[in-house]
Amino acid sequence: MMTSEEPTVPAEFSGPALSMPALSMPAWVDREAYPFTSKWFDLPDGRMHYIDEGEGDILLFAHGNPSWSFEYRHLIRHFSSTHRCIALDYLGFGLSDKPPHLSYLPQFHSANLGRFIEGLDLKNITLVFQDWGGPIALSYAVANPSRVSRIIASNSWFFDVREYPAVRRFSHIIGSAFGRMLCKHLNLFPRVLLKASFGDSSRLGPEVHAQYLAPFPTAAERKGTWVFPRAIVGESSWLAEIWARRHTLKDRPTLLIWGMKDPGCTPLLPRWTEVFTDHRLITLDDVGHNVAEEAGRHLIGPIASFLSDRSPS
Repeated sequence: MMTSEEPTVPAEFSGPALSMPALSMPAWVDREAYPFTSKWFDLPDGRMHYIDEGEGDILLFAHGNPSWSFEYRHLIRHFSSTHRCIALDYLGFGLSDKPPHLSYLPQFHSANLGRFIEGLDLKNITLVFQDWGGPIALSYAVANPSRVSRIIASNSWFFDVREYPAVRRFSHIIGSAFGRMLCKHLNLFPRVLLKASFGDSSRLGPEVHAQYLAPFPTAAERKGTWVFPRAIVGESSWLAEIWARRHTLKDRPTLLIWGMKDPGCTPLLPRWTEVFTDHRLITLDDVGHNVAEEAGRHLIGPIASFLSDRSPS
């Protein structure tokens, strides 16, 4: 697993660490939409929540910011009848512990993902990810390619993105001290930026939106939502390390599902098609950044076709 020294992240998101008693579920979780059995994986810095549904070849779902395993609920409900669907919440997100003293840098999350994969001895994995799930999952995968059989990617990156003006501006603005204040005190990312990133914001109804707001009830629990945008540019060297080892995965069957109403990630798509020699591309002209949430059940058909055609040997 690639590692790099973690630079200091401001510790102003202070307050007591909050965690759920074992096997409990917060009252705000919509159990009709999210009917899965919760499990926890013990990490050095806290307990990571995950779900593990079904049997068969593994689909491992890695979320972005400010998301959690809830965003993949439609895919998990469908594919758990034919596959083993595993979706985790990084520390600082979803139903996992949120200790305020942690860095929450992407390499921290990737190291925890590696501990999780190896702790459960997961093999023959199809990685499913979007946003920061890309570099977090691929940082582990390029160092451990024998565990990965296929890739399903949406609106993500795993390389230095400083050459892309829109992405660079977003990182500088939201990753600034002012952005930190907005994330900490106003819960900016799930409250405002999540909805703004949709191609059609009406697709994020109030009931579903509430499931993304509720994991961050206090300032102390919102640190991770600010660290991620700062890291887009701040962790460029780490991202470049992943890109430098891209050859280890270039022949993996890959499905690219891209929301084209995403001004940040749409220009990044050619880099993906350049790397993966055995890829299938689906573009969604009216979908924005959060493809799994916005397109939902419409992804089932294309993903089922890909899984059927690209079955691991």
